[in-house]
Amino acid sequence: MLSRTASSFLRRSATRCMSTEAATAVKLNFCLPQETLYKGASVHSVILPGMGGEYGITANHVPYVSQLKPGVVKILHEEGSADPEKYFVAGGYALTHPDSTTDVICPEAVKLDDIDPSEVAKKYDAARTKFSSATAGSIEQAEAQIEMEITKEMGMAIGVSLN
Repeated sequence: MLSRTASSFLRRSATRCMSTEAATAVKLNFCLPQETLYKGASVHSVILPGMGGEYGITANHVPYVSQLKPGVVKILHEEGSADPEKYFVAGGYALTHPDSTTDVICPEAVKLDDIDPSEVAKKYDAARTKFSSATAGSIEQAEAQIEMEITKEMGMAIGVSLN
Protein backbone atom coordinates (compact mmCIF):
# COMPACT_ATOMS: atom_id res chain seq x y z
CA MET A 1 0.00 0.00 0.00
CA LEU A 2 2.80 2.42 0.89
CA SER A 3 4.41 1.73 -2.47
CA ARG A 4 1.20 2.62 -4.35
CA THR A 5 0.74 5.80 -2.32
CA ALA A 6 4.33 6.91 -2.92
CA SER A 7 4.03 6.09 -6.62
CA SER A 8 0.80 8.08 -6.91
CA PHE A 9 2.38 11.05 -5.11
CA LEU A 10 5.42 11.02 -7.40
CA ARG A 11 3.23 10.92 -10.54
CA ARG A 12 1.17 13.90 -9.32
CA SER A 13 4.30 15.83 -8.34
CA ALA A 14 5.98 15.18 -11.68
CA THR A 15 2.86 16.31 -13.51
CA ARG A 16 2.75 19.59 -11.58
CA CYS A 17 6.46 20.31 -12.08
CA MET A 18 6.47 19.42 -15.76
CA SER A 19 3.64 21.69 -16.86
CA THR A 20 3.76 22.56 -20.54
CA GLU A 21 2.04 25.90 -20.01
CA ALA A 22 4.68 28.61 -19.72
CA ALA A 23 3.78 31.63 -17.60
CA THR A 24 4.81 35.05 -18.85
CA ALA A 25 4.82 36.82 -15.47
CA VAL A 26 4.99 36.21 -11.75
CA LYS A 27 1.67 36.51 -9.92
CA LEU A 28 2.62 38.26 -6.69
CA ASN A 29 0.76 38.09 -3.39
CA PHE A 30 2.51 40.26 -0.78
CA CYS A 31 0.74 40.20 2.58
CA LEU A 32 1.20 41.67 6.04
CA PRO A 33 -0.99 40.85 9.05
CA GLN A 34 -2.81 44.19 8.78
CA GLU A 35 -2.98 44.60 4.98
CA THR A 36 -2.38 43.08 1.57
CA LEU A 37 0.09 45.07 -0.52
CA TYR A 38 -0.36 42.97 -3.68
CA LYS A 39 -2.92 40.33 -4.54
CA GLY A 40 -2.43 38.47 -7.82
CA ALA A 41 -0.38 41.33 -9.30
CA SER A 42 1.37 40.48 -12.54
CA VAL A 43 5.05 41.48 -12.23
CA HIS A 44 8.20 40.64 -14.15
CA SER A 45 10.25 39.49 -11.15
CA VAL A 46 10.73 39.67 -7.39
CA ILE A 47 14.09 39.69 -5.60
CA LEU A 48 13.94 38.41 -2.02
CA PRO A 49 16.33 38.43 0.98
CA GLY A 50 16.41 34.70 1.74
CA MET A 51 18.22 33.25 4.73
CA GLY A 52 20.65 31.59 2.31
CA GLY A 53 21.17 34.82 0.37
CA GLU A 54 19.31 37.12 -1.98
CA TYR A 55 17.49 35.35 -4.82
CA GLY A 56 15.20 36.26 -7.69
CA ILE A 57 11.89 34.80 -8.82
CA THR A 58 10.79 35.05 -12.46
CA ALA A 59 8.01 33.37 -14.42
CA ASN A 60 8.27 29.57 -14.48
CA HIS A 61 10.59 29.45 -11.46
CA VAL A 62 10.77 26.07 -9.77
CA PRO A 63 8.55 25.73 -6.69
CA TYR A 64 10.47 27.07 -3.72
CA VAL A 65 9.99 27.85 -0.02
CA SER A 66 12.26 30.25 1.83
CA GLN A 67 12.49 31.95 5.18
CA LEU A 68 13.29 35.63 4.70
CA LYS A 69 15.82 37.56 6.74
CA PRO A 70 15.67 41.31 7.40
CA GLY A 71 16.40 43.02 4.09
CA VAL A 72 14.93 44.50 0.93
CA VAL A 73 12.21 43.00 -1.28
CA LYS A 74 12.57 44.37 -4.82
CA ILE A 75 9.62 44.20 -7.22
CA LEU A 76 10.33 44.74 -10.91
CA HIS A 77 7.02 45.48 -12.57
CA GLU A 78 8.29 45.33 -16.17
CA GLU A 79 11.17 43.57 -17.91
CA GLY A 80 14.21 45.81 -18.19
CA SER A 81 12.94 48.16 -15.49
CA ALA A 82 15.92 49.88 -13.88
CA ASP A 83 14.02 51.14 -10.85
CA PRO A 84 12.37 48.39 -8.78
CA GLU A 85 9.83 49.11 -6.08
CA LYS A 86 11.60 48.43 -2.77
CA TYR A 87 10.29 47.40 0.65
CA PHE A 88 12.27 46.75 3.80
CA VAL A 89 11.02 43.60 5.56
CA ALA A 90 11.95 42.43 9.05
CA GLY A 91 11.67 38.78 8.01
CA GLY A 92 8.94 36.43 6.87
CA TYR A 93 8.43 33.63 4.37
CA ALA A 94 8.14 33.28 0.61
CA LEU A 95 6.49 30.42 -1.24
CA THR A 96 6.72 30.04 -5.02
CA HIS A 97 4.11 27.72 -6.53
CA PRO A 98 4.37 25.70 -9.78
CA ASP A 99 1.98 28.14 -11.53
CA SER A 100 4.42 31.11 -11.11
CA THR A 101 2.51 32.52 -8.16
CA THR A 102 4.71 33.76 -5.34
CA ASP A 103 3.36 34.46 -1.87
CA VAL A 104 5.43 36.77 0.35
CA ILE A 105 4.22 36.89 3.95
CA CYS A 106 5.94 39.30 6.35
CA PRO A 107 5.16 40.63 9.84
CA GLU A 108 5.94 44.14 8.57
CA ALA A 109 7.14 45.93 5.44
CA VAL A 110 7.97 49.57 4.80
CA LYS A 111 8.67 51.26 1.47
CA LEU A 112 12.31 52.32 1.43
CA ASP A 113 11.29 55.84 0.35
CA ASP A 114 9.20 56.18 3.53
CA ILE A 115 12.06 55.43 5.94
CA ASP A 116 13.49 58.43 7.80
CA PRO A 117 17.27 57.95 8.33
CA SER A 118 17.29 60.02 11.54
CA GLU A 119 14.51 57.87 13.03
CA VAL A 120 16.43 54.71 12.17
CA ALA A 121 19.51 56.10 13.97
CA LYS A 122 17.40 57.05 17.03
CA LYS A 123 15.77 53.63 17.15
CA TYR A 124 19.14 51.91 16.89
CA ASP A 125 20.63 54.03 19.69
CA ALA A 126 17.60 53.31 21.92
CA ALA A 127 17.92 49.56 21.28
CA ARG A 128 21.65 49.68 22.00
CA THR A 129 21.01 51.50 25.29
CA LYS A 130 18.32 48.99 26.23
CA PHE A 131 20.69 46.13 25.36
CA SER A 132 23.55 47.42 27.51
CA SER A 133 21.32 48.18 30.50
CA ALA A 134 19.53 44.80 30.41
CA THR A 135 20.62 41.84 32.51
CA ALA A 136 22.96 39.57 30.58
CA GLY A 137 21.07 36.63 29.09
CA SER A 138 17.64 38.14 29.86
CA ILE A 139 14.66 38.25 27.52
CA GLU A 140 14.94 42.06 27.52
CA GLN A 141 18.52 41.84 26.30
CA ALA A 142 17.58 39.32 23.59
CA GLU A 143 14.72 41.55 22.39
CA ALA A 144 17.03 44.57 22.30
CA GLN A 145 19.61 42.59 20.32
CA ILE A 146 16.98 41.59 17.75
CA GLU A 147 15.83 45.21 17.48
CA MET A 148 19.45 46.35 17.01
CA GLU A 149 20.05 43.79 14.25
CA ILE A 150 16.86 44.61 12.36
CA THR A 151 17.43 48.36 12.68
CA LYS A 152 21.04 47.96 11.51
CA GLU A 153 19.82 46.07 8.41
CA MET A 154 17.25 48.81 7.79
CA GLY A 155 20.02 51.41 8.02
CA MET A 156 22.12 49.46 5.53
CA ALA A 157 19.14 49.28 3.16
CA ILE A 158 18.91 53.10 3.05
CA GLY A 159 22.66 53.76 3.15
CA VAL A 160 23.01 54.72 6.82
CA SER A 161 25.92 53.22 8.76
CA LEU A 162 25.08 52.41 12.37
CA ASN A 163 27.78 51.42 14.87
